[in-house]
Amino acid sequence: MALGYLLAVLATLASGSGSILESMGVRRAGAYGGRSLDLIALRRQWLYFLGLGVDLLGFALAAAALHRLPLFLVQSMLAFSVGVTAAISAFMGHRLRAPGWGALVVGAAGLVLLGVSAEPGPAQALPPQWRWILVGMVVPVGAIAVYARRHHHVWATVALAFGAGVAYSVVGISARTFELPDALWRVVLEPAVWAMVLNGLAAAVLFAMALQKGGPTGVTAIMFTTNTTLSSFVGLVYLDDHVRDGFVNAATVGFVLAITGAIAVAHYSADSRHEDLATPASVRA
Repeated sequence: MALGYLLAVLATLASGSGSILESMGVRRAGAYGGRSLDLIALRRQWLYFLGLGVDLLGFALAAAALHRLPLFLVQSMLAFSVGVTAAISAFMGHRLRAPGWGALVVGAAGLVLLGVSAEPGPAQALPPQWRWILVGMVVPVGAIAVYARRHHHVWATVALAFGAGVAYSVVGISARTFELPDALWRVVLEPAVWAMVLNGLAAAVLFAMALQKGGPTGVTAIMFTTNTTLSSFVGLVYLDDHVRDGFVNAATVGFVLAITGAIAVAHYSADSRHEDLATPASVRA
């Protein structure tokens, strides 16, 4: 049980740290103009690729944690990795306002409640046909991307953020139900692996498209809420995830606090970055 909690914490730290490294690489390359060609400059930025590697490590740790802990706990912790990013940024000199620090405390309190409420244990196995349905979820998610490219109203942004949340939840569900085969080479034949890879790529693309069309706070809020709510519902109803006896209220409050805290941290972190960019360098120095 303790190993599962340790893996989840390490996954959260890795995810938040990876975002910092990727951001530093993007900033050094000057690839923040919103154009696809700007990303070519990243090929020489080792910090960016180090950040990607740390993110992949975080995903592997989260997948290992999901073999031991329910989805509602691990997914909420991963959502709160934005708090890790904000805290590291603050210590690196990016000012985080007092409400942002308060949101960190609120989110952390929610995670503590979820941690004591969760009943560790393996997930119930999914029938083979449902595993392939998870792979096929990339099709409707991809259709959202096609729709959003042809429309530029606010609902296109909402659809992209929602689609990213759905795809990320499929990744979590697949990781929770994945069982390592006896022969390692058979991993490539596992539907859960393809579901994680395809939906993970789709989620990253849709989330990036949503950020290009809308503000980070609204996009992040929709993505986090969709991801954690949908995956938690599936885990509790279909995968035999459990809350400890007598801790249902604590788990509910903890879930709300964790997601609210993560969204609030993202909001105040974005505000702080905008203020820094708007302040002349001579004043910031």
